[in-house]
Amino acid sequence: MKDIVLYCKSYRKDFLRLKRLLQSISEHNADHIPFYISTPQADHDLLVELVGKEGYEWISDESILQANTNAPSGIEKNKSGSLTQQIIKSEFWRLDLCENYVCLDSDCIFIKNFNKSDFLADDGNPYTVIYQNKEYFQLAIDRGFAKAPLQLIAEGDRVKRLFGRKGPNYYCPCPPFIWSAKVWRSLEESYLKPKGLTFWDVCTPEHPETLLYLEALLNFKAIPLHPIEQLFRIYYYDWHYYLLRRMGETPAKMKEQYLGVIYQSSWDLGLDYGTSQKSIFSRALKKMKRFGRYLQSFI
Repeated sequence: MKDIVLYCKSYRKDFLRLKRLLQSISEHNADHIPFYISTPQADHDLLVELVGKEGYEWISDESILQANTNAPSGIEKNKSGSLTQQIIKSEFWRLDLCENYVCLDSDCIFIKNFNKSDFLADDGNPYTVIYQNKEYFQLAIDRGFAKAPLQLIAEGDRVKRLFGRKGPNYYCPCPPFIWSAKVWRSLEESYLKPKGLTFWDVCTPEHPETLLYLEALLNFKAIPLHPIEQLFRIYYYDWHYYLLRRMGETPAKMKEQYLGVIYQSSWDLGLDYGTSQKSIFSRALKKMKRFGRYLQSFI
């Protein structure tokens, strides 16, 4: 079993982003940490066509789903694609390939060399990305986008209540996540099984996988807590990107603080694979709103 691997769950719409991620890993993976990619079985041929077959090991999403023998067969068919994606990423540990994994999304990009020591502490346990997110919350409020922080705060409150924990909310809302199989296993053994539940029962749009992991770690203490801040610069929204670029931020300058950058695919649509399902009017309206937010960054 490997001490740590890189892992990305992807699908056809994100394959051009995944190709960019793979190129950045090939360039900057100083310790040659193994990289695993999972996709639906039906997307494998397209993955090879668009991304190639070198530089990673492929596994099917279906094999990850089947590794949880307590979950009802075919349960994913009644769930949304976004929720199923969260659960597949969280269940990767069940394959027993590694003790820890750096969970990436397709829109991640490494911008400088990285080593195992960026993810693992001296005692062999992983660092945990955990913080209160106050800087972003304040920035969103200052710029008139208070709705997003309120949603994150509500999520934190809900997940905290599941475990009965008092105190401040902690977050790690965007990848890369450094996840330990021991923590996921502690959630299984100490919370889910005693209640007769599976991960499918607790991971919902109201209770995201990132917060379930953090609360399991804080409650069951399966590993020591080695806290670090976010490893990648995340541009949550287009207004966030425009504003920080207006302030002089560039990828070259970010290398002082971050291993990589994320232009979230929810707003950065340039690398979407395939034709859009939106109407011409809807696409035009979206571009107009985005241009308005660009102009707002000058204020």
